[in-house]
Amino acid sequence: MRIHVLHRLYQQRLSQCTRPFLARGGRVERCTHCMLLPYLCICAIKKTLPTNSAFLLLMYDDEILKPSNSGRLIADLIPDTYAFIWSRTQPHAQLLDLLKDPKWQPIVVFPEEYAVAERIIHNQPTPPNNKRTLFILLDGSWAQAKKMFRKSPYLDSLPVLSFTPETLSRYLLRKATKDNQLATAEVAGRVLEFIGEPANATMMDLLFETFKENYLLGKAHQQLPDHAAQFRLERLLKAL
Repeated sequence: MRIHVLHRLYQQRLSQCTRPFLARGGRVERCTHCMLLPYLCICAIKKTLPTNSAFLLLMYDDEILKPSNSGRLIADLIPDTYAFIWSRTQPHAQLLDLLKDPKWQPIVVFPEEYAVAERIIHNQPTPPNNKRTLFILLDGSWAQAKKMFRKSPYLDSLPVLSFTPETLSRYLLRKATKDNQLATAEVAGRVLEFIGEPANATMMDLLFETFKENYLLGKAHQQLPDHAAQFRLERLLKAL
């Protein structure tokens, strides 16, 4: 397992807390990397993927501190993952530089109902001048994600990619207000499918399922069942 940008951002945000962060489940002893209970830790099965994808996570203030956050799973698998804490009035200088970097074509991934029609793209983008696509995910509750989308002027000129999944979200840790609102890691899986990387999408989905199952088992103080997603993921890793 490698230490990546989400681990560093977690430690940075934690150092800024003036009092203990009281997220649900925050008092429980956890692995500081996967945020699961020690006996349910999945760090040993994480493996970076060969991929053309790149992601930028824009995270709402204390989202990085929540044990249930699924955004860190993206950085577990995708080497080119960036993450910043969102600020309405003082966006991080490195974030703005990244969006202006000529090697990237940033695209915001968000439901199309919140964007004007001219910004919506429906087909796989072909970045100009050998640019690489940088998919921007807004990581927080849906109310927070909508706020970030509306109040981030530096995103206003960027194209928007939207998904309308046919299946309901599998994310049971925090219930979304609409069925087509997915967890951050689920969105990353749909992006990987969209760019023609189905094997990587499967890996992302399985890691998400493993995290979800182990998190819920930890809440119920239960042991790992034989049918858990973790075993499916381990078999897939061995086949690579």
